[in-house]
Amino acid sequence: MKHLFTDYQKSLLLRFLSDFNTSFPQETLEKLYSYSDMVLNANQGTNLISKNDASKFLSRHITDSLMPFIVLKNNSITFSNKSWADMGSGAGCPVIPLSIVLPEVSFYAVEPRTKRVAFLQEVKRTLNLQNLKVIGKRFETSELYNLDFISCRALSSFENDWERAKNKLKPTGLFITLKSLESITHLKNIKITEYQLPEEPQHYAIVMKGIYD
Repeated sequence: MKHLFTDYQKSLLLRFLSDFNTSFPQETLEKLYSYSDMVLNANQGTNLISKNDASKFLSRHITDSLMPFIVLKNNSITFSNKSWADMGSGAGCPVIPLSIVLPEVSFYAVEPRTKRVAFLQEVKRTLNLQNLKVIGKRFETSELYNLDFISCRALSSFENDWERAKNKLKPTGLFITLKSLESITHLKNIKITEYQLPEEPQHYAIVMKGIYD
């Protein structure tokens, strides 16, 4: 099958996963590739992602979206029968890649913008993501509560994101956000995992916080 991304992009993704001692069945990889094709195809007519990022969607956005899975797995976190909401899902990163690699988790993609909701619904149908529900609302009015995980990516400041998330977590739940490292250097006594993405000069970080942290 001819993809809308290059073989080099695919090699960067696979090398990135290998560097983190992570691998997926071919069927899972094909779903990640199909999702990428859907984003790149839709992006030709609408602005789902930055035009500058389209040529590196696998190495910039798919890799970044998989970091929560990698970090949680390396910390021996179990996923079976867990609930996970993603705030402001946009074009689907990180919630779509995560729902592909974690079929045992119930995911909620929460996104208020109509065109993006329609795109997320199309991805859900096309990839048969039975563990994903798309909610076309603002997170605050989504009526989701008692969640095991809440995530967001490049949404607002850490403090604002945490305020929106904390009341919807289980007491044992975990808030996970993906940020540029420079935007969270002021944070103290919070679990931060720094990482780099393929061929990206910027440093990134996952910030994780629980109710009692």
